[in-house]
Amino acid sequence: MSEEALPAPEEREEPVEARIADRVAQRGTPRGDALERVLREASDIDLAVYRAVASTPSPSLDESLRRLSNAANRSMLWLVMAGGLAVFGGRTGRRAAIAGVAAIGVASATVNLGMKSLYPRERPDRTGAGVIEERHVEMPTSTSFPSGHSASGFAFASAVGREIPALAFPLRLLAGAVAYSRVHTGVHYPGDTVAGSLVGGATGQVVGDVLSRLRVRHP
Repeated sequence: MSEEALPAPEEREEPVEARIADRVAQRGTPRGDALERVLREASDIDLAVYRAVASTPSPSLDESLRRLSNAANRSMLWLVMAGGLAVFGGRTGRRAAIAGVAAIGVASATVNLGMKSLYPRERPDRTGAGVIEERHVEMPTSTSFPSGHSASGFAFASAVGREIPALAFPLRLLAGAVAYSRVHTGVHYPGDTVAGSLVGGATGQVVGDVLSRLRVRHP
Protein backbone atom coordinates (compact mmCIF):
# COMPACT_ATOMS: atom_id res chain seq x y z
CA MET A 1 0.00 0.00 0.00
CA SER A 2 1.52 3.31 -1.04
CA GLU A 3 1.80 6.21 1.34
CA GLU A 4 -0.61 8.29 -0.75
CA ALA A 5 -3.31 5.62 -0.35
CA LEU A 6 -3.32 5.94 3.43
CA PRO A 7 -6.51 7.44 4.88
CA ALA A 8 -6.64 10.98 6.16
CA PRO A 9 -5.66 11.51 9.82
CA GLU A 10 -9.25 11.98 11.01
CA GLU A 11 -10.31 8.70 9.39
CA ARG A 12 -7.43 6.61 10.68
CA GLU A 13 -7.87 3.70 13.03
CA GLU A 14 -7.51 4.35 16.77
CA PRO A 15 -4.07 3.71 18.29
CA VAL A 16 -3.54 0.40 20.08
CA GLU A 17 -3.57 2.10 23.47
CA ALA A 18 -6.94 3.74 22.74
CA ARG A 19 -8.52 0.49 21.55
CA ILE A 20 -7.34 -1.34 24.66
CA ALA A 21 -8.74 1.55 26.72
CA ASP A 22 -12.11 1.06 25.00
CA ARG A 23 -12.13 -2.58 26.07
CA VAL A 24 -11.14 -1.71 29.63
CA ALA A 25 -13.86 0.96 29.80
CA GLN A 26 -16.53 -1.65 29.07
CA ARG A 27 -15.80 -3.36 32.40
CA GLY A 28 -16.82 -0.28 34.38
CA THR A 29 -14.66 -0.98 37.46
CA PRO A 30 -12.72 1.67 39.45
CA ARG A 31 -9.39 0.09 38.57
CA GLY A 32 -10.50 -0.24 34.99
CA ASP A 33 -11.42 3.44 34.87
CA ALA A 34 -7.96 4.41 36.16
CA LEU A 35 -6.26 2.13 33.63
CA GLU A 36 -8.43 3.55 30.88
CA ARG A 37 -7.27 7.08 31.67
CA VAL A 38 -3.63 6.00 31.68
CA LEU A 39 -3.99 4.26 28.33
CA ARG A 40 -5.73 7.20 26.71
CA GLU A 41 -3.06 9.58 27.99
CA ALA A 42 -0.36 7.22 26.68
CA SER A 43 -2.11 7.26 23.30
CA ASP A 44 -2.15 11.07 23.26
CA ILE A 45 1.55 11.19 24.17
CA ASP A 46 2.37 8.66 21.45
CA LEU A 47 0.74 10.79 18.77
CA ALA A 48 2.16 14.04 20.15
CA VAL A 49 5.73 12.72 20.18
CA TYR A 50 5.37 11.43 16.61
CA ARG A 51 4.15 14.81 15.41
CA ALA A 52 6.88 16.64 17.34
CA VAL A 53 9.62 14.52 15.76
CA ALA A 54 8.04 14.94 12.34
CA SER A 55 7.89 18.72 12.59
CA THR A 56 11.32 19.31 14.15
CA PRO A 57 14.02 20.18 11.57
CA SER A 58 17.16 18.02 11.86
CA PRO A 59 19.02 18.25 8.53
CA SER A 60 22.31 17.00 10.01
CA LEU A 61 20.64 13.76 11.14
CA ASP A 62 18.16 13.04 8.38
CA GLU A 63 20.44 11.28 5.90
CA SER A 64 22.30 9.22 8.53
CA LEU A 65 19.10 8.01 10.16
CA ARG A 66 17.52 7.23 6.81
CA ARG A 67 20.52 5.09 5.89
CA LEU A 68 20.56 3.39 9.29
CA SER A 69 16.88 2.55 8.96
CA ASN A 70 17.44 1.02 5.53
CA ALA A 71 20.52 -0.88 6.73
CA ALA A 72 18.36 -2.71 9.27
CA ASN A 73 15.83 -3.87 6.66
CA ARG A 74 15.37 -7.65 6.85
CA SER A 75 17.79 -7.59 9.80
CA MET A 76 20.74 -7.26 7.41
CA LEU A 77 22.66 -4.98 9.78
CA TRP A 78 22.50 -7.58 12.53
CA LEU A 79 23.15 -10.55 10.25
CA VAL A 80 26.32 -8.91 8.93
CA MET A 81 27.47 -8.38 12.52
CA ALA A 82 26.66 -11.98 13.33
CA GLY A 83 28.79 -13.06 10.38
CA GLY A 84 31.69 -10.95 11.63
CA LEU A 85 31.41 -12.45 15.11
CA ALA A 86 31.30 -15.97 13.71
CA VAL A 87 34.36 -15.45 11.52
CA PHE A 88 36.56 -13.33 13.75
CA GLY A 89 35.23 -13.86 17.28
CA GLY A 90 36.46 -17.36 17.98
CA ARG A 91 34.35 -19.85 19.89
CA THR A 92 32.65 -17.17 21.97
CA GLY A 93 31.90 -15.13 18.88
CA ARG A 94 30.30 -18.12 17.18
CA ARG A 95 28.12 -18.80 20.22
CA ALA A 96 27.10 -15.15 20.29
CA ALA A 97 26.32 -15.16 16.57
CA ILE A 98 24.12 -18.24 16.87
CA ALA A 99 22.30 -16.76 19.86
CA GLY A 100 21.80 -13.44 18.09
CA VAL A 101 20.43 -14.95 14.90
CA ALA A 102 18.18 -17.33 16.82
CA ALA A 103 16.83 -14.42 18.86
CA ILE A 104 16.11 -12.44 15.70
CA GLY A 105 14.18 -15.39 14.29
CA VAL A 106 12.05 -15.82 17.39
CA ALA A 107 11.41 -12.08 17.80
CA SER A 108 10.49 -11.66 14.14
CA ALA A 109 8.05 -14.56 14.29
CA THR A 110 6.50 -13.24 17.50
CA VAL A 111 6.01 -9.77 16.05
CA ASN A 112 5.18 -10.47 12.42
CA LEU A 113 3.16 -13.66 12.77
CA GLY A 114 1.54 -12.90 16.11
CA MET A 115 1.35 -9.38 17.44
CA LYS A 116 0.87 -7.50 14.18
CA SER A 117 -2.28 -9.50 13.45
CA LEU A 118 -3.47 -9.42 17.06
CA TYR A 119 -3.25 -5.62 17.33
CA PRO A 120 -3.41 -4.27 13.75
CA ARG A 121 -2.50 -0.61 13.53
CA GLU A 122 -2.26 1.38 10.33
CA ARG A 123 0.99 3.09 9.44
CA PRO A 124 1.34 6.80 10.27
CA ASP A 125 0.27 9.48 7.84
CA ARG A 126 3.73 10.96 7.56
CA THR A 127 2.77 13.41 4.82
CA GLY A 128 -0.02 14.82 6.96
CA ALA A 129 2.36 14.99 9.94
CA GLY A 130 4.94 16.91 7.90
CA VAL A 131 7.76 14.37 7.61
CA ILE A 132 9.99 15.85 4.91
CA GLU A 133 10.81 13.79 1.85
CA GLU A 134 14.55 13.74 2.65
CA ARG A 135 13.77 11.47 5.58
CA HIS A 136 11.57 9.05 3.68
CA VAL A 137 12.26 5.34 3.45
CA GLU A 138 9.90 2.89 1.79
CA MET A 139 6.63 2.68 3.70
CA PRO A 140 6.13 -1.00 4.67
CA THR A 141 2.85 -2.67 3.73
CA SER A 142 2.58 -4.52 7.05
CA THR A 143 0.72 -3.11 10.04
CA SER A 144 2.55 -0.74 12.35
CA PHE A 145 2.37 -2.28 15.84
CA PRO A 146 4.87 -3.32 17.06
CA SER A 147 8.06 -2.39 15.20
CA GLY A 148 9.83 -5.40 13.73
CA HIS A 149 13.08 -3.44 13.25
CA SER A 150 13.09 -2.56 16.96
CA ALA A 151 12.29 -6.11 18.02
CA SER A 152 15.05 -7.63 15.88
CA GLY A 153 17.63 -5.09 17.01
CA PHE A 154 17.03 -5.51 20.72
CA ALA A 155 16.70 -9.29 20.39
CA PHE A 156 20.13 -9.44 18.77
CA ALA A 157 21.66 -7.00 21.26
CA SER A 158 20.28 -8.84 24.28
CA ALA A 159 21.30 -12.30 23.10
CA VAL A 160 24.79 -11.29 21.98
CA GLY A 161 25.28 -9.17 25.08
CA ARG A 162 24.71 -12.24 27.28
CA GLU A 163 27.59 -14.00 25.54
CA ILE A 164 29.88 -10.99 25.18
CA PRO A 165 29.09 -8.47 27.95
CA ALA A 166 31.44 -5.86 26.49
CA LEU A 167 29.12 -5.59 23.48
CA ALA A 168 25.89 -5.32 25.47
CA PHE A 169 25.82 -1.54 25.80
CA PRO A 170 27.05 -0.55 22.31
CA LEU A 171 24.68 -3.01 20.64
CA ARG A 172 21.72 -1.77 22.68
CA LEU A 173 22.71 1.79 21.81
CA LEU A 174 22.75 0.89 18.12
CA ALA A 175 19.42 -0.94 18.46
CA GLY A 176 17.97 2.14 20.11
CA ALA A 177 19.21 4.29 17.23
CA VAL A 178 17.55 1.94 14.74
CA ALA A 179 14.32 2.08 16.72
CA TYR A 180 14.38 5.87 16.76
CA SER A 181 15.18 5.97 13.04
CA ARG A 182 11.85 4.29 12.34
CA VAL A 183 10.04 7.18 14.03
CA HIS A 184 12.32 9.79 12.45
CA THR A 185 11.63 8.46 8.96
CA GLY A 186 7.91 8.47 9.68
CA VAL A 187 7.07 4.78 9.32
CA HIS A 188 6.33 4.05 13.00
CA TYR A 189 4.79 5.71 16.01
CA PRO A 190 7.01 5.87 19.12
CA GLY A 191 4.75 3.36 20.90
CA ASP A 192 5.39 0.84 18.13
CA THR A 193 9.14 1.03 18.66
CA VAL A 194 8.89 0.91 22.46
CA ALA A 195 6.75 -2.23 22.28
CA GLY A 196 9.04 -3.82 19.70
CA SER A 197 12.11 -3.03 21.81
CA LEU A 198 10.57 -4.62 24.90
CA VAL A 199 9.53 -7.74 22.99
CA GLY A 200 12.95 -8.01 21.39
CA GLY A 201 14.85 -7.50 24.61
CA ALA A 202 12.80 -10.12 26.43
CA THR A 203 13.14 -12.54 23.53
CA GLY A 204 16.90 -12.14 23.44
CA GLN A 205 17.15 -12.92 27.14
CA VAL A 206 14.92 -16.00 26.86
CA VAL A 207 16.71 -17.37 23.79
CA GLY A 208 20.09 -16.76 25.40
CA ASP A 209 18.99 -18.55 28.57
CA VAL A 210 17.65 -21.54 26.63
CA LEU A 211 20.87 -21.87 24.62
CA SER A 212 22.97 -21.61 27.78
CA ARG A 213 21.01 -24.42 29.41
CA LEU A 214 21.34 -26.57 26.32
CA ARG A 215 25.12 -26.11 26.37
CA VAL A 216 25.23 -27.18 30.01
CA ARG A 217 23.27 -30.34 29.23
CA HIS A 218 25.11 -31.06 25.99
CA PRO A 219 28.59 -29.53 26.29
